[in-house]
Amino acid sequence: MTSTDTAADASALQAMLAHHAALADGVARRVAALQAPAGNHGGCETPAAELVAYLAQEVLPHAMAEEHTLYQAAAGKTDLAETVAGMVDEHRRLTAMAERLATADDETAASQAAEAIGTLFAGHVAKENELILPPLAADPDVDVPGLLVQMHRLTEAAQDETPVADELGAPDTEASLIRLLLGAATQLADAGRGDGACRLAAEAWVAVRLARPELAVRVTAALHRLVRSATSEPVTLSTVRKEPGGTGAAVLDVRALAPAQRHEKIFATYGALGPGTAFILVNDHDPKPLRYQFEAEHQGEFTWDVLEAGPTVWQVRIGRPAGQVAGEGSAVPAGTPTGVEPELDVRRFPHGQRHDVIFTTFDALVEGAGFILVNDHDPKPLRYQFEAEHQGEFSWDYLEAGPTVWRVRIGRPAGVRP
Repeated sequence: MTSTDTAADASALQAMLAHHAALADGVARRVAALQAPAGNHGGCETPAAELVAYLAQEVLPHAMAEEHTLYQAAAGKTDLAETVAGMVDEHRRLTAMAERLATADDETAASQAAEAIGTLFAGHVAKENELILPPLAADPDVDVPGLLVQMHRLTEAAQDETPVADELGAPDTEASLIRLLLGAATQLADAGRGDGACRLAAEAWVAVRLARPELAVRVTAALHRLVRSATSEPVTLSTVRKEPGGTGAAVLDVRALAPAQRHEKIFATYGALGPGTAFILVNDHDPKPLRYQFEAEHQGEFTWDVLEAGPTVWQVRIGRPAGQVAGEGSAVPAGTPTGVEPELDVRRFPHGQRHDVIFTTFDALVEGAGFILVNDHDPKPLRYQFEAEHQGEFSWDYLEAGPTVWRVRIGRPAGVRP
């Protein structure tokens, strides 16, 4: 091993120890806040929710990452196998304790659960620092910096398009985290912090929207319930006004769709917008939960103008500002100038969602407009579907035909109305 390798190993080890110290401090401070009567103003709902949220957002994802990096490397050592098994068991116990805290129905139960969490986690971190890390750092065959990189990737896997836990055959950690986050959001709402609860739920929705659509539906349902407790607006709304005529904005009426389909249709339509364009959303209830999701996923990248506000119909003009730099989740590449047709790259979507997103994007086109479909295989089956459903109403032009990427311009000819 070279001196450079030794220095890299030492630096990676120090980074791991520092992260462990930060996590331990974060848990300890939140446990102390929950158990401090003077700071709770008559209740522990808020500090309990904050502890659960911290466990779900920081501690448990880190624990999952450790199991597939540090623990796997340590388990190969005969003298550490039993220790690793015990550490994995402590991760499971920590998850169960967090769930008990999230569902505690009185201050005594919450305090006891928090104390148990604090004690378990402090001892757990000490054992990792003293029993797991030193032998790994001393082994020249163990790539400590590489393990650190893998841990970072797995910790952030909730925002990846591929559910890493599924690839590794791990327990459904994402479902457990969502359950904990929603429990924390409920407690925040019960404690009078409805806006914070909605934002937490919206962030959870962003994390699982593409990789785990079935969990995203669950979070959306919870967000509709939580939004009743919200008191302020997540975005600045204009004065309610009627849309002036002649704007040419496409209309997306989601009232005929099943509730579980509505939000994905809306986001697919937004994703196809070019800079300076918009569509009009028509709904049968106040789309307030949707605003939280837009704020979580497209902060500063959208406009929201109320045109009609009930009591039976709501209309909102949702737009992409002119010159706006799109985020990673958008179909519009960063820096796309006004008038340039946007790209819809469906490679980031699960296969079961792609055709629905494509047809939603097409439905939102005004006459004479189009978009560039980017796919990882020849979309010939999609063309047959277009011919069956939109005969004479669309154009189809190959721009690139493999072997790894296909690009097709799909348009709505002039004179063909949506």
